[in-house]
Amino acid sequence: MSKLGKWSFIGGIVLAIVAGFFVIPYVTTILSILGLIVGLLNVPAKQTQKYLVAVIALLVIGTASIQALGVIGSLYGITESILTNTISFIAASGLVVAIKEILTIEKIDGLEV
Repeated sequence: MSKLGKWSFIGGIVLAIVAGFFVIPYVTTILSILGLIVGLLNVPAKQTQKYLVAVIALLVIGTASIQALGVIGSLYGITESILTNTISFIAASGLVVAIKEILTIEKIDGLEV
């Protein structure tokens, strides 16, 4: 299972970049599914807090970069697409990890995370 998580991460990053140059149908859906897999399989409980901080940083930087690139320029379309795809991928993985952490904190009876 851990190999699936690792390959999902690599595949998500590569797909986010490739989809910046080519039109790939349902790329956001595919990236979201890969992100969910990464969130479920790749982030150990010890690394949850660090991972969520990194996700927040990437989402803020990605969003700010998209806004700044609108002013700057020439590679706007490709760069915006890559950043948007990366945000879709990372946000999905962060969602799963955040929910797992909430369940751990709340210690909901009968649920094993």
